[in-house]
Amino acid sequence: MDDEGLKVAVVGLGKMGLLHAGILNTLEGVKLAAVCDKSGLIRRFLRKLLGEVKIVGDLEKLSDLGLDVVYVTTPIPSHFPVTRSIYSRRIARNVFVEKTLASSYDEAKGMCRLAQDSGGVNMVGYMKRFAVTFRKAKELLDHGDLGDVTSFDAYGYSSDFLGVERDSGTSGSRGGVLADLGSHVIDLALWFFGDLEVDTARLEPTKKAGLEDSVSFTVRNSKDLKGSFDISWCKEGYRMPESGILVIGSEGIIKMDDDKVELIPAHGKPIRWHKHDLDDSVGFLLGGSEYFREDEYFIKSVSNGKMAEPSFSTASRVDCIITQVKTKADQDGQR
Repeated sequence: MDDEGLKVAVVGLGKMGLLHAGILNTLEGVKLAAVCDKSGLIRRFLRKLLGEVKIVGDLEKLSDLGLDVVYVTTPIPSHFPVTRSIYSRRIARNVFVEKTLASSYDEAKGMCRLAQDSGGVNMVGYMKRFAVTFRKAKELLDHGDLGDVTSFDAYGYSSDFLGVERDSGTSGSRGGVLADLGSHVIDLALWFFGDLEVDTARLEPTKKAGLEDSVSFTVRNSKDLKGSFDISWCKEGYRMPESGILVIGSEGIIKMDDDKVELIPAHGKPIRWHKHDLDDSVGFLLGGSEYFREDEYFIKSVSNGKMAEPSFSTASRVDCIITQVKTKADQDGQR
């Protein structure tokens, strides 16, 4: 880090890359030093937009810039090779990767080893952890407001591909609904309840060979907690993606989604909090307040040399669940 702050590069300038680059450009103690994208059209556009920021089309050209941090916001299948190159070329020790960490659990484990060898700070972009409603739900659960938690029902819905008969390539680049919408709600469940194992699974592929549009599966843990997941990006009535979880305990129920959280005690009146009740303000709003909190937290973690969560190791558990779901569906003939 020099006098201008942490020198950061963003690799992959799609929607998420532009979002993170925009936020990073506003954070104190950060210098957006470079961006990397293979598309010549995007690079020409960025040269007009970003001024002094170095714009490159080859990852190798980031090697001599003395970078402190690299954000990897490329499509999921490229996360492993791009991150491997960053570490092997010593481009930076501190790496942020958008979700999911990798295309498979094996790749995720390999990325964890690379990160451990680097000695830097690493993190994966499960931004739902930084949403005020899910943070409030986590606080209630940790406080024991539900008593003994016995079960939960989780969902992730959108209408993104409702009625789409032919694949345009967009769904493929997003890795299927399990890695896209599903990974966020899986990460929330792991954050709330700890390690889970898949019991049953059903995948419903339609027009996209090898991918899935809808997924349902059940899980359990060592304490007899049972949970179910229903994930679909062909759900009518969900113009905006939505994640939610219903948690049942011996002393009540918690209902949560992106906009609100409600505690329904076994004895007493229900209490509901909306986002505006939970101080959802941030220093710079772009794409959603949780993205600013996520980036601010990661940059502070790097500056202070402290581990960030969800780390590669933590996030690899999501890849593990995804692999279990696909394996179980194949074993049971439910794909």
